[in-house]
Amino acid sequence: MKKNITLALLFVSMLSYCQQMTMEKGRFYLGGNRIDSREARNLFATNVKAAALYKQAKSKEALGGFLLGFGIGLTVGDLAIGLFSDKEYPTAMTYVGVGSIVISVPVLSGRKKRYEEAVSIYNSEHKELKLGATNTTVNLNAIANQNGIGFQLKF
Repeated sequence: MKKNITLALLFVSMLSYCQQMTMEKGRFYLGGNRIDSREARNLFATNVKAAALYKQAKSKEALGGFLLGFGIGLTVGDLAIGLFSDKEYPTAMTYVGVGSIVISVPVLSGRKKRYEEAVSIYNSEHKELKLGATNTTVNLNAIANQNGIGFQLKF
């Protein structure tokens, strides 16, 4: 029975350490399973640089998406006003909308590179983990929290 439990724990630990994060078509995959952006953010939080790159990419995505939507809205709105009324069509609204669309392109183009850098940092950090008896770091800490005081053993 001891051997079966030991083998099961060994296989589970090997599976948990061998997972690599990948990015395909703007989506994150961990060990072949798709994860959402909240889980990815939590995984990147283990490394400050990866978390900063992920946050920058998300900010670029939000700002670029806003500029693109704003530009399309202004352009289509001015087109509709021009079609259904007697006003002259290309007004300042169209030029501002087209300018916003043009500005959104370089803003959105830099996000994929930052996502890929964050993924590579995450993978390089988690590739160095060792399995089983080869990882001999054992830490014993005294901790105190809302539940009381005690010892924490990390291995």
